[in-house]
Amino acid sequence: MIIAEALKVLITTIVAFLLALFISPFVYRLIVGLKFKKQIRVSREAPIFSKLHKGKEGTPTMGGIIIWGTVLILAVVFLVLHYFLDSFWDYANFLDRSQTYLPLAFFFVAALFGLFDDLMGVRRIGPNGGGLHMRHKIIGYIVLSALGAWWFTVKLGWSSIHIPFLGVYNIGWWYIPIFMFVVFASAFSANETDGLDGLLGGVSLFAFGALTVVSFASGLYNLAALNGAIAGALLAFLWFNIYPAKFFMGDTGAMALGVMLGITTMLTNTAFLLPFFGVILVIESVSVIIQLFSKKVFKRKVFLSTPIHHHFEALGWPESQVTMRFWIISIVFTGLGLVIFFADKIFFR
Repeated sequence: MIIAEALKVLITTIVAFLLALFISPFVYRLIVGLKFKKQIRVSREAPIFSKLHKGKEGTPTMGGIIIWGTVLILAVVFLVLHYFLDSFWDYANFLDRSQTYLPLAFFFVAALFGLFDDLMGVRRIGPNGGGLHMRHKIIGYIVLSALGAWWFTVKLGWSSIHIPFLGVYNIGWWYIPIFMFVVFASAFSANETDGLDGLLGGVSLFAFGALTVVSFASGLYNLAALNGAIAGALLAFLWFNIYPAKFFMGDTGAMALGVMLGITTMLTNTAFLLPFFGVILVIESVSVIIQLFSKKVFKRKVFLSTPIHHHFEALGWPESQVTMRFWIISIVFTGLGLVIFFADKIFFR
């Protein structure tokens, strides 16, 4: 049984990789034909960013369609084959009411929200011609996280959270703000991290790879297959997104991945491991918060530019070097998170 489920996850991951690799040229031609090109915000508050990334203006964006489009195609195809063909497709199908309906729904809603933001950006609508204002994105994150918290507490009856090495605690209504914070923070942080070629794609690949393992070890085999599909699609996306990027992910990919990361973490009850699986996301968002606080209170900057990957660019680090070093940090902390997960599972449960 376990071997069969492991094969299912592995096959789903490989199929997602091959499918994403296949559809990437078609998506590229689509976004080029529709003139979906990245517009660089011109802002007095971020002159360093504008200077460093002016050369990226005009690069095709919304490549995140490849990631969530691959997952959507697989979900629909497997579901149709499950209903009309033999039992093998019942085995291959990863749609499951208790495990994957909710994360898939929020994955695609966030993707559409990000797609709308991208469309505004390519048409130079919004503050500095860069799409939705940050406060509007924050409102969107809050609404999505609130809906997720409501579903988990009211429909699924969740009210407990697991703390590694200490156990499971019933926290009652406190589960709602914690859920909202996790989803909001992961969505916001993913959006902040998506600033260099291959950066968010790489760190997301490691995070979803880890969550695939966590889901499988927790007996959530369909959720593991879904996470594997996302990881496979991310791997194919990175083929074209590593420096120099042929196209960018766009908010349609960043928002979807961020929300999905938070939802999956709550489904696997591993919220306290998210800072390990998404360590770069944490570092990026904390750097932004520190910078804003320092500018408001002390009237000076802590970093040359934020998120912090732009700070290292401003120091003279080549873009690819920043990305690779952040990938290394992500791999180390993701591995540490998995060690904590299995140590807790073996010795404290």
